[in-house]
Amino acid sequence: MTAYILRRLVQLFPVLLLVSAIVFFLFHVIPGDAAVLLLYTGGDTIDPEALARLRATMGLDQPIYIQYLAWLANAIRGDLGVSYINQQSVVSLLLEKLPASLELAVVGMLVSMVISVPIGIISALKRGSWLDQVARLLALVGFCMPRYWLAVLLIMVLAVNARWFPAAGYVGFFEDPARNLQHMMLPMLSVAVTMAATQMRFLRSSLLDVIGQDYVRTAQAKGLAYRLVISRHALKNALIPFVTIVGLGLGHTLGGLVIIEQIFSWPGVGWLMMQSITQRDYAVVQGAVLLITLFFVLINLLVDVTYAFLDPRIRYN
Repeated sequence: MTAYILRRLVQLFPVLLLVSAIVFFLFHVIPGDAAVLLLYTGGDTIDPEALARLRATMGLDQPIYIQYLAWLANAIRGDLGVSYINQQSVVSLLLEKLPASLELAVVGMLVSMVISVPIGIISALKRGSWLDQVARLLALVGFCMPRYWLAVLLIMVLAVNARWFPAAGYVGFFEDPARNLQHMMLPMLSVAVTMAATQMRFLRSSLLDVIGQDYVRTAQAKGLAYRLVISRHALKNALIPFVTIVGLGLGHTLGGLVIIEQIFSWPGVGWLMMQSITQRDYAVVQGAVLLITLFFVLINLLVDVTYAFLDPRIRYN
């Protein structure tokens, strides 16, 4: 197992290299110039000499591949550059915004599991009953509901009309835990409900498939209590596809919080990335994409390792 984990960690570097190259070149060929945005003050023209000096200072006068190689050399040493807009280190910016995104994604995932696991198990065990029908209907609605639409709906119902929670904003957990929970409730529900719908559907299907296996019927035929058959034999094997969905969902949520963070003014990595894209802040966007890619790959590795604990038959060489 240790050799497998080390091999996967080594394979992480080519992935990050490829992602960084794609993002760097694509972002530099889209229309717009960071130097022009920095010099623009609302007038009709920009001094060409000042623009040329600023582009030279920022390294934008060099060929794209030269810019990328210079950025890559610095990135290997842990230096992802400096933000063009506020002159702050990209690493410090990302570390400043990362806790808010992780808090929202992790709490949303945990709440979604609290919702999806019991409903998925009940739906599978009561297959064909009215409970199963209601659970499947709710899962279908949650699966088809756009996350941004749900966010707006929650704001209208729970923030504007009921006034139970604030519509937007962020307060750090260590600054005020109670207010942090209040501000997090609506964006967390926007994430958790849509994730729970997918998780419940997969857990129900996986558990139904396992219940039909011969070893489950054999355990029942030997007189083992049905509750023990489900908890000790069926559920553990049914969790393998469920763990995959949870892992992919967490990685997708970390990379897809841009819209939710914009709607709720949640100052996370997604919010930072959106602001940087509009301002053509290349270095920040590059660093944010690399950070999200790193988390996604590490989550996939964690999912693969979890397989071996759930099913002893799985071995990694």
